[in-house]
Amino acid sequence: MAAPDIVMYEEEFNQIKQVISKLRIDANAKVVFLVDKNGQQIAAQGEIENLDTTSLASLTAGNVAATDGLARLIGEKEFSILFHEGERDNIHISIVAQRLILVVIFDERSSLGLVRLRVRKAAAEVEEVLTQMASKAAEQGEAPVSPFAEITDEDIDALFTE
Repeated sequence: MAAPDIVMYEEEFNQIKQVISKLRIDANAKVVFLVDKNGQQIAAQGEIENLDTTSLASLTAGNVAATDGLARLIGEKEFSILFHEGERDNIHISIVAQRLILVVIFDERSSLGLVRLRVRKAAAEVEEVLTQMASKAAEQGEAPVSPFAEITDEDIDALFTE
């Protein structure tokens, strides 16, 4: 089942961008992404010019979903941290607040220990921003609404028969 959409305000979006920008610098990482579990990129910082960020976000969400399946097979709720080591680059993936995915791509200029330490702090900060967002949405009486909520099966049928 997909997680409900996140209602994000500009203020919180800017806070999240600041957190991941600081994480990129503090962890000496090449790239830091924040993705939702549906594969939608929320924010990115770093050397993203030559990256297919859409595919990276989508594949990361798929990786987390597959790993969640593996965890359940052995009786775990989830694996909250994933690590992929390559010849040049490494990817550290962690789950934040059970609904977002924090991705850090780093090379030999950093270390797994440093990344894990910095991610722990950044994840707590992102979680705090999510709590603020939920409180603000509740105060304003807003429930996250999917942009597809008003589309009916008849609308879809009509689209393909015209």
